[in-house]
Amino acid sequence: MQFINKPLIIFLFSSILVLAHYVVSGQHANYEEKVVLVIHGGAGTISKDNMSDDLEIEYRKTLSDALNAGYEILKSGGSSLEAVRTSIRLLEDSPLFNAGKGAVLTNKGFAELDASIMQGADLRAGAVAGVRKIKNPIDAAIEVMQASPHVMLSGNGAENFAKSRNLVLVKPNYFVTKTRIEQLRKVQEKDKTSGSLHPSPLSYDKKYGTVGAVALDVNGDLTAGTSTGGMTNKKFGRIGDSPIIGAGTYANNSTCGISCTGHGEYFMRFVVAYDVAAKMEYEGKSLQAAASEVVWEKLEKAGGKGGLIGLDAKGNVTMPFNTEGMYRGYITESGSIYTFIFKDE
Repeated sequence: MQFINKPLIIFLFSSILVLAHYVVSGQHANYEEKVVLVIHGGAGTISKDNMSDDLEIEYRKTLSDALNAGYEILKSGGSSLEAVRTSIRLLEDSPLFNAGKGAVLTNKGFAELDASIMQGADLRAGAVAGVRKIKNPIDAAIEVMQASPHVMLSGNGAENFAKSRNLVLVKPNYFVTKTRIEQLRKVQEKDKTSGSLHPSPLSYDKKYGTVGAVALDVNGDLTAGTSTGGMTNKKFGRIGDSPIIGAGTYANNSTCGISCTGHGEYFMRFVVAYDVAAKMEYEGKSLQAAASEVVWEKLEKAGGKGGLIGLDAKGNVTMPFNTEGMYRGYITESGSIYTFIFKDE
């Protein structure tokens, strides 16, 4: 009878279990087919108990549509920039997410929108913040990058610039939906009963709906973009991490592309998007290890909630988050789509 190497069998069996974990959890191992586009629709208090079957289907369909739209650009040899733009525009146009139409409302009852874009090939970037009339803020961020000497424009100035670039402007009420009005009312009622002079919207509304995308094109170029309406009931022109390069968005071909979602104040303080890339560059960590360490060893321990999506130049993807759920998904080089919502997926 041939000798059986029990330690070897145990090792092989353990390896199979690890591989199964990666496939089931939606994480991407190095030996799988490479990913070309990854997106998110926000992290937060997202649970099956609070979501109907029909709404879940609608969310998954919209995520899939956004992935397909960006994939068509990449499949035809288009740039990662255009793939990110296309995917994020579709999410901005959907009232399901906190970006563009359906964005959360400020204390005054209107939407103030932020967006950013960054190219990994040349580290060029653009952003807009606190805009109220630009239909697709991601378009404005790209115009700032491509047609201005600046990285970030805000408020009226950003809107005037967008007009000069012939972008679509809309009336502020275009973004307002019944769902967001009701949400704002509930938040403001809690403000009144709390008696606090500086109530935190996050204490009772933790559905971060920021959207984002990271793409890898045929030239090996990465692009990352993020778009958001920020926090419900925000005041005083509050700006979060989404339009801030290095905090909510970052891309570098030599490391990765990152788009974040969550409690922006923490993501700004910990420069989360850049920190992932820095760990890869200076510590030699993999994308998966770097992202997990930033989310779980830094963000979580500090009390920050949220998550991120990341993609490296080899097509490895990561999607860590420390909330109950995160709308997320990716599409591979062959066009296989995977979408996830809840923590246990």
